[in-house]
Amino acid sequence: MSKLIQLATHSSARGDLTVFEKILPGEIKRAFYIYNVDSPTQERALHGHRKESNALIALAGKCRIFVTNGEEEKYFHLTVPNECLVIEPGDWHIIDEFTKDTVLLVLSNECYDPSDYFFDRP
Repeated sequence: MSKLIQLATHSSARGDLTVFEKILPGEIKRAFYIYNVDSPTQERALHGHRKESNALIALAGKCRIFVTNGEEEKYFHLTVPNECLVIEPGDWHIIDEFTKDTVLLVLSNECYDPSDYFFDRP
């Protein structure tokens, strides 16, 4: 099941530096970001992956992620850039409740493969 991770952050008078390492299995093979979502009711994702793991970080703004694996269901709220939601293979998810300023970074341990996606909610 997906889990929320607190990323290591080093703060000083010069600002904050947040580190992303040793979070996903394997190496990061793909990165993309979602932004300019016009409405908080707009839904993104509505799918899961068979083998891919994803790490989601709200670099700015906020959003909500609903996750289910068919046995467990949970809502996660990304509100600060030092929190990371890791979505495991087999977890189906919906992203919504975007604020106007949301920039959601997604890091993946797999390259895009349409055959890895499933759309039916477990």
